[in-house]
Amino acid sequence: MTGRVVAPDAAGIAEAVELLRAESVVAFPTETVYGLGADAFSARAIGEVYRLKNRPSWNPLIVHVAGVPAARALAADWPAVADRLAAAFWPGPLTLVLRRAPHLTGVGAANDTIAVRVPAHDVALRLLAAVGLPLAAPSANRSESISPTTAEHVLRSLPDVPLVLDGGPSSWGIESTVLDLTTAVPTLLRPGALGLRALREVTGAIALRDAETADGAARPSPGMSRRHYAPRATLHLVPDVRSAEIPEKTGVLTYEGADVPDAEVLSADPREYAADLYAALHRLDDSGVETILVQQPPETEDWLAIRDRLGRAAAK
Repeated sequence: MTGRVVAPDAAGIAEAVELLRAESVVAFPTETVYGLGADAFSARAIGEVYRLKNRPSWNPLIVHVAGVPAARALAADWPAVADRLAAAFWPGPLTLVLRRAPHLTGVGAANDTIAVRVPAHDVALRLLAAVGLPLAAPSANRSESISPTTAEHVLRSLPDVPLVLDGGPSSWGIESTVLDLTTAVPTLLRPGALGLRALREVTGAIALRDAETADGAARPSPGMSRRHYAPRATLHLVPDVRSAEIPEKTGVLTYEGADVPDAEVLSADPREYAADLYAALHRLDDSGVETILVQQPPETEDWLAIRDRLGRAAAK
């Protein structure tokens, strides 16, 4: 079976709702990347997400909801900082990890927490309102591969997804920031589209994880695996692509200021670079290269999420 791409009009939303309520899956756009949505508390639907993505069972899912009341209903407790963060950044690319309400089963992983966010995309919000369910929605691609930022990317990676709602290219182009509120000091689990500077203005101090989470170990958030976001071609980070030896069947990804012939050149602004990063990696993969050389991003905090994605994409 080959998936269908449909417009997110009334008919498309209605078809998606029918599939989701029948415990199937639907890919839909968010402002970060396209998600593979399923009823968050249907074992059958969640099982289909893991099967299609070939996703390890220990890797949890983020639950997408229509608003703060729906998020609070999923949590055992709701700290005051959650209200402040939701007021400042929801709808938007921020995921909060909270203690899961005890009457709820786990969302695809054995832990007592839940990761939840309200997406800032009109199609996602209309779908959530129409279906009336919390939707678990990891990125709509095979596990470890490049995240999709268009409907075409989804079908290329997951051709068996029954339905894809086409909302155009994702505007942020990189996954949400994940903040753990179950710790004494809010802890960054995954850097993402929302920067730490903006978060600190609301939370004050933010702790950073002091060690990597081994594959197979329990974790409260996705995006913590050693290898992730990887193209088919072998990716290498290099200090300066201008001085690197570039063999045949090698693509180059850099940003403005580096004069490299035939390179994919992205913006030197980290926000704009992130918006086109995955699309650029898809383009290089599609060109048939076997190796991709990537100019190392700056070591500043504004580039933290991009360094995280590229580092995991380059992991062996």
